[in-house]
Amino acid sequence: MTTETDDRLRLLIERIERLEEEKKGIADDIKEVYGEAKAVGYDAKIVRQVVRLRAMNPDDRREMESVLDLYKAALGLD
Repeated sequence: MTTETDDRLRLLIERIERLEEEKKGIADDIKEVYGEAKAVGYDAKIVRQVVRLRAMNPDDRREMESVLDLYKAALGLD
């Protein structure tokens, strides 16, 4: 490998490492917010589920809920 290629690789690795560190910091911040939600009486597990649902495309969410309802009915859960 040439020096230029070596430098480019090193820079890419360093960027990835910085981003991974930022990602860890953000994950810690998110965990803290879920802890705050729990501390004021919200169910953190349900809050996580709501966040996941809100991130979904509305059509995908409706389809998933429809299939879930079908499965629950088939198992007598409703």
